[in-house]
Amino acid sequence: MGNEEVQYGADQIQILEGLEAVRKRPGMYIGTTASRGLHHLVYEIVDNSVDEALAGFCNHIEVTINEDNTIIVKDNGRGIPVDVNHKSGLTGVEVVFTILHAGGKFGGGGYKVSGGLHGVGASVVNALSEWLEVQVTRDGKIFQQRYERGKVCYPLKEVGKAPENETGTRVYFKPDALIFKETTVYDYNILKQRLREMAFLTKGLKITLTDLRVEEGEEPVTQTFHYEGGIKEFVEYLNKSKTSLYDEIMYFEGNKNNVQVEVSLQHNDSYTESIYTFVNNINTPEGGTHLEGFKAALTKTFNDYARANKMLKDSEDNLTGEDIREGLTAIISVKIEDPQFEGQTKQKLGNSEARGAVAGIVGEQLTYFLEQNPNVAKQILEKAILAQRARDAARKARDLTRRKSALDGLGLPGKLADCSDKDPKNCEIFIVEGDSAGGSAKTARSRATQAILPLRGKILNVEKARVDKIYANNEIKAMITAFGTGIHDDFDISKLRYNKIIIMTDADVDGAHIATLMLTFLYRFMPELIKEGHVYLAQPPLYKLEKNKKIWYAYSDEELNQILMDVGRDQNNKIQRYKGLGEMDPEQLWETTMDPERRVLLRVTIDEESESDIDVTFTTLMGDKVEPRRDFIEKNAKFVKNLDI
Repeated sequence: MGNEEVQYGADQIQILEGLEAVRKRPGMYIGTTASRGLHHLVYEIVDNSVDEALAGFCNHIEVTINEDNTIIVKDNGRGIPVDVNHKSGLTGVEVVFTILHAGGKFGGGGYKVSGGLHGVGASVVNALSEWLEVQVTRDGKIFQQRYERGKVCYPLKEVGKAPENETGTRVYFKPDALIFKETTVYDYNILKQRLREMAFLTKGLKITLTDLRVEEGEEPVTQTFHYEGGIKEFVEYLNKSKTSLYDEIMYFEGNKNNVQVEVSLQHNDSYTESIYTFVNNINTPEGGTHLEGFKAALTKTFNDYARANKMLKDSEDNLTGEDIREGLTAIISVKIEDPQFEGQTKQKLGNSEARGAVAGIVGEQLTYFLEQNPNVAKQILEKAILAQRARDAARKARDLTRRKSALDGLGLPGKLADCSDKDPKNCEIFIVEGDSAGGSAKTARSRATQAILPLRGKILNVEKARVDKIYANNEIKAMITAFGTGIHDDFDISKLRYNKIIIMTDADVDGAHIATLMLTFLYRFMPELIKEGHVYLAQPPLYKLEKNKKIWYAYSDEELNQILMDVGRDQNNKIQRYKGLGEMDPEQLWETTMDPERRVLLRVTIDEESESDIDVTFTTLMGDKVEPRRDFIEKNAKFVKNLDI
């Protein structure tokens, strides 16, 4: 290096001016520049409009996806202030769209509470858009300003007179393809789920989503979400494909320690709990203090009631929270002036005052509700007492399934053909349906790194079974033991014995059903495996084409047609349609489905932003009610080709 070494002094420290910082490191502001970040831009603008609704000034937000994937968000709030902000010398509009961490949310009395996780909002959307135009209607006039990649094109100008008594803000923007390299195409369903959630969380607010990207002659797709019942209707929506234990949906609200609390809950006859928590309308997938307060109040109140009404004898143990929450669907929504988030992903609420506020309000109002509704109390407690007994039985079964030691290989299921490499990073396990396919897979595999666990028949549908039945099921026991992580409260991802868990089933309806049963089990009992990206679906080929001693495999009808176009259609073509894995010899199975160099795997993912919808999907597909399942299949039949649950 010698003399070329540059002195490292203050001048070498880059000061990124304003929005340049956002364009340089977009991930810091919106998490990712993949599809999720692209959709996040819309939520940031909508959040600003929702804040107007929370403050009582807006009751309709319209979101439009235009034909060219530009977005318009329009509200009927007060309109962003257009007067000059003395501190910066800029108009309110320009401050909101060009200055980071500016807005009416940082104290100063503009808003009491507000959504928007980082308060970065509009300026970040502006920085990451190729262009953005804002129109503000207030004081009888319409004002407009345009920006390109965050830079102001002209000062805020008056462009027209407003109709009488009309106010509001309209933001029109085009995401920048230089930033969102992966995709700039909006997914209607992703936006729909999030906007529906926002409407549930803000009772009385109407949100309309319109998609103009339709074939010529077709009507635009449009949906309006409007729930006067707010989160009470959210619980009803989540329970719609389940059978509720009682008719009432409980709803408690109040204000304590400067925290506004809304809670709604109802039990159903399933065995899983679905609790979703929100802070200022932002989902907190990892829970936090508001969830802790809710759980504590629920457990204490039900135990006190059960003791007072002699449903638990003095000699009997208290019910645990888990027993009481069996089959519970609940929404906890708190509004806080200064939310503190914890954890790497900022998805866990840390404010201690939220714990006391939720616990106080739920404890007091739930006690009152149970006294007024003894029948409901009795139904919930009878279910919880059954759950307690099942849990005891399950604990005994679980103690039997626990691995003696990962090293001595004791306790591994007998039918598991394990791999010889002991480093989980290099290892993968194929869960294979049926013994014949299992036999082929054992012969075909690479013994060093690929383990095979054949399962007989269909595994238990965990949506319809209590935990003791689940532990007693041999197929499930074999999976739990092979993975090594334990389930539920015992789950420990550091003990995972394989980096990839690959579900390998026949490419037919039965195979799809078995794969869905497996995914339901993993989603309910080891969701972290899916969230951390360890779960995959193998893709066996549908066809084998042989011509003049050459062989091609096709994984879909389209691919088969493409190959036939390439090689020509004539009588020399021998086409075999595979009905199942068992029809392939080990060599073919290796080449098409198991060889890491050539195979196709689908990674199963959970998008945390729409987890409540995934919950609804699993219940709809695997629950007891036939009607919702039929509706779901009819609506989604055309999408099934790319099933990515």
